[in-house]
Amino acid sequence: MTPINTALCSFGMSGRVFHAPFLKVNPGFQFYAVWERSKNLAKKIYPEVKTYSSLETMLADDSIELVIVNTPNYTHYEYAKKALQAGKHVVIEKPFTVTVKEGEALIELAKKKNKKLSVYQNRRYDSDYKTIKKILSQNILGDLVEVEMHFDRYKKELSPKLHKEIPGPGAGSLYDLGSHLIDQALQLFGMPQQIFADIKSMRPISKVADYWELLFYYDTKRVRIKSSYVVREALPGYVFHGLKGSFIKPKTDVQEEMLQAGNIPGRKDWGKEPSSQKGLLHTEMKGKEIRKFIKSEQGNYNEYYNALYAAIRNNKPLPVTAEEAVNVIKIIEAAYKSSEKKCVINL
Repeated sequence: MTPINTALCSFGMSGRVFHAPFLKVNPGFQFYAVWERSKNLAKKIYPEVKTYSSLETMLADDSIELVIVNTPNYTHYEYAKKALQAGKHVVIEKPFTVTVKEGEALIELAKKKNKKLSVYQNRRYDSDYKTIKKILSQNILGDLVEVEMHFDRYKKELSPKLHKEIPGPGAGSLYDLGSHLIDQALQLFGMPQQIFADIKSMRPISKVADYWELLFYYDTKRVRIKSSYVVREALPGYVFHGLKGSFIKPKTDVQEEMLQAGNIPGRKDWGKEPSSQKGLLHTEMKGKEIRKFIKSEQGNYNEYYNALYAAIRNNKPLPVTAEEAVNVIKIIEAAYKSSEKKCVINL
């Protein structure tokens, strides 16, 4: 196994929590370099890493094969374009880009350069979502008719990341948390036929949208996804109702909590939810009514990196394609249009 020399475009929370630990423990990758303008924080934890003070200098290093663009949303297109032009494979933090036009341009450039382009949708590898996928694969709820998915938080204060709180391209919770739930909904059900959205700023201190609700229209079901920063007592993260039964599951963030606490990925209990977070299944099987709690699947963000390695080294399918990611942006653009005009948008 030849490790892939990988560079991060920043070492804030995203680089420190969601990428560097997996690059360190995964034998398929070498955390090789980081772009830090002044602080050199990465070297305090990873002394062997190279630090570059400019993106251009880092991209000129021929030893780097993969660049992870984990900078503010409005920079994704510009930095990813430069990395692809420099002949690097590229992973972009969600959201992919601010606009569909930007995303499609990057897809064409990656094809032209014959480089891999993926988006880091780590929530596909959360224990809660993996549990949902398993339940649906067993068809024990029957044909779904109604789905509700939440990603709520309670934050009275503004984020210390100012770029998330200042109005501008790619700002607001729909681009941030919404990218996760939209991606999950599209993975489970495909693109909806129509969409209705309500997007608003609810906190008096907030200058960007911190509340949104999207309703996806399909032939035989409705899918509602929702997020708010003013939810002190959280509702279930996943509520699925089918013709045969229901499944209700809390939203669980075990891996993020473990990473924030400084735990190293790979231990046996990695990504395992506490028993209190089990989902409730109420359905019927073989003519008998069943109501029981279901053990959650084990989450593991490293699965993304395992699949990414196979894609780069062995030309296997990417764990998240750029085409899938641009569909998320299509939904976001349609949602803002719907909210502004207060109408249903055809897709």
